[in-house]
Amino acid sequence: MTFKAEYIWIDGTEPTAKLRSKTKILDDGAELPIWGFDGSSTNQAEGHASDRVLKPVASFPDPIRGGDDVLVMCEVLNIDMTPHESNTRAQLTEVAEKFAGQEPIFGIEQEYTFFKGARPLGFPEGGFPAAQGGYYCGVGADEIFGREIVEAHLDNCLKAGLGISGINAEVMPGQWEFQVGPLSPLEVSDQLWLARWLLYRTAEDFNVSATLDPKPVKGDWNGAGAHTNFSTKAMRETYEAIITAAESLGEGSKPLDHVKNYGAGIDERLTGLHETAPWNEYSYGVSDRGASVRIPWQVEKDGKGYIEDRRPNANVDPYVVTRLIVDTCCSALEKAGQV
Repeated sequence: MTFKAEYIWIDGTEPTAKLRSKTKILDDGAELPIWGFDGSSTNQAEGHASDRVLKPVASFPDPIRGGDDVLVMCEVLNIDMTPHESNTRAQLTEVAEKFAGQEPIFGIEQEYTFFKGARPLGFPEGGFPAAQGGYYCGVGADEIFGREIVEAHLDNCLKAGLGISGINAEVMPGQWEFQVGPLSPLEVSDQLWLARWLLYRTAEDFNVSATLDPKPVKGDWNGAGAHTNFSTKAMRETYEAIITAAESLGEGSKPLDHVKNYGAGIDERLTGLHETAPWNEYSYGVSDRGASVRIPWQVEKDGKGYIEDRRPNANVDPYVVTRLIVDTCCSALEKAGQV
């Protein structure tokens, strides 16, 4: 007997990488081997030396094929087994291991927008729907579009064993969100990429596409982000550590160092409007969705908890955003003796 293993990886497309996958047939009981692919077709190699390596890093039950079939998250290596330059997971691994003692965890809120052809799902042909207001967490066929796809995606994620913690309709018609976490930096990043793959694959069956474009409709419409919630052991115990982490993200060149790696097109979304802070200014505040970093009100009340970096775009690479936040915040907490 055999089973199917869907090898999934992140390509080298710039400025925003794409997901790729292909199927390998394996004998029952076989371990997941390394595999290869044509890097010249994924922006990861030249044609004269096109072989690249897929190294399995995490596997999950395949909710679409069922049975013993699996989904395999992979990282890309060169043929000498060194990380490929597009392999941002390898960089996160180093930082995550360095600060593992601080027990960093993340919850990432992935916003996305459904499209039917050239227009967002729910937008009438040749025009626009009613202004924003009733769509967020709404109900009813006049305000909600694509729920059947969202529910199918949620079920697929749960069947795969992903750490999905919720879903909700977002502010613009056809715009939704799912949340992954709380999980460690590598786990949340692997699982967010896999949940994105499942989103695209699930929507295929409905002849609908999903986009992580941070500003899918220009004008007076909300963009799509990946709000990133973060804490360490110290932050989950003291408010002093919360403030240290929030302030560390605003020190020196850190704001721009982060923003330039928080997803392509970030200046179109972070305008200071539509629940965002300007991309070139840093701020933090309690219960402030117009700040770069929000401290939830209950965190201030409890004197412990987490912070929410509201700047990352929907199209951000989770390996990059988690690495930057862990490196910046954990370094500051270590320096302050708050570990």
